[in-house]
Amino acid sequence: MPMSDNRAAAAKLSRVDKAAILLLSLGETDAAQVLRHMGPKEVQRVGVAMAQMRNVHREQVEQVMSEFVEIVGDQTSLGVGSDSYIRKMLTSALGEDKANGLIDRILLGGNTSGLDSLKWMEPRAVADVIRFEHPQIQAIVVAYLDPDQAGEVLGHFDQKARLDIILRVSSLNTVQPAALKELNQILEKQFSGNSNAARTSLGGVKRAADIMNFLDSSMESQLMDSIRDIDEDLSGQIEDLMFVFNNLADVDDRGIQALLREVSSDVLVLALKGSDENVQEKIFKNMSKRAAELLRDDLEAKGPVRVSDVETAQKEILTIARRMAEAGEIVLGGKGGEEMI
Repeated sequence: MPMSDNRAAAAKLSRVDKAAILLLSLGETDAAQVLRHMGPKEVQRVGVAMAQMRNVHREQVEQVMSEFVEIVGDQTSLGVGSDSYIRKMLTSALGEDKANGLIDRILLGGNTSGLDSLKWMEPRAVADVIRFEHPQIQAIVVAYLDPDQAGEVLGHFDQKARLDIILRVSSLNTVQPAALKELNQILEKQFSGNSNAARTSLGGVKRAADIMNFLDSSMESQLMDSIRDIDEDLSGQIEDLMFVFNNLADVDDRGIQALLREVSSDVLVLALKGSDENVQEKIFKNMSKRAAELLRDDLEAKGPVRVSDVETAQKEILTIARRMAEAGEIVLGGKGGEEMI
């Protein structure tokens, strides 16, 4: 590959690929130390990228290293490692009520360490752990997990149990420390933190909507029908908060451009086969003219595809979009987005 092509390839690397190259360059010991400070989803994503790395050119490594040095050069160590500093800062910025739960999760010194361990487990294993527990315990676990993992966990329950759990999640607001202590005992983890700590915010209608976003489409439809039969107002609230693939038409242009850099062309073509014209036009307008023409050609040339394949591709893109939104890299519009003023 010519040198200019190597540079072009390096410029197109995703952030995950760049992280993988950096870790592979560090060596086993240093890479392991870095991974210790990452969460389960980040470790999994970077690990997969590292395993799939093939034929990495020297120029790509040099560019990744150069970008890393530039980023690190802009950083400062002020406040690093100070729990009291972080607590004061977050409380000042967010207020005591909002900050309490976040502080516990960031510093891992609160009352949720047992729950955090579940985030490292496969969804089926989590489902097996809580399968025979009280539905309220199941709801607390599901509400605490990240929405994508929670959706997969619910997929391992039958329809009746899914309905019961999601209804309980939507009605959760706060959880007493005693309830979390009981859950940690069930998980055979020692309860840590201050027993007089404030109640932990957990669950709610928005959390239920986030979880349902990650359910298989058939499960999602069936579950929503069941919720509607029990509480029509609640089903409406959940639907209003859900973000579906066609809502991408409401994301701003900058957000769409950032999202497209993280999505493979094969997945994009498959996902667009089942989308409406507004989403397709939104995608086309945020690509170069040449890239848009190639995408249109690929769409036209693509023969009949299975609905399940289209849904899987759309879910993959939505998962990336939600991850980027959580990281503050894009703002999701539409039904799932927050109003801007």
